[in-house]
Amino acid sequence: MGVGMWGQLCARALRRRARAVCGDVGMVTSEYAMGLIAAVGFAGLLYKVVTSGQVRAALQAVVEKALDVQF
Repeated sequence: MGVGMWGQLCARALRRRARAVCGDVGMVTSEYAMGLIAAVGFAGLLYKVVTSGQVRAALQAVVEKALDVQF
């Protein structure tokens, strides 16, 4: 296979890739936005759980126990 044939194959692959990327721009953006909204919601829920009284007491007990270890 000559150098010219490789160039044609590469150019064809690049054109195919460019068409695929350009066709999904809006879809990728909307998926990114939905993922971001879900991540923010999960972070808010996790914050509420971690700052609740029971979890806070358990975390504090773990930290106090870790600091009380004799070396």
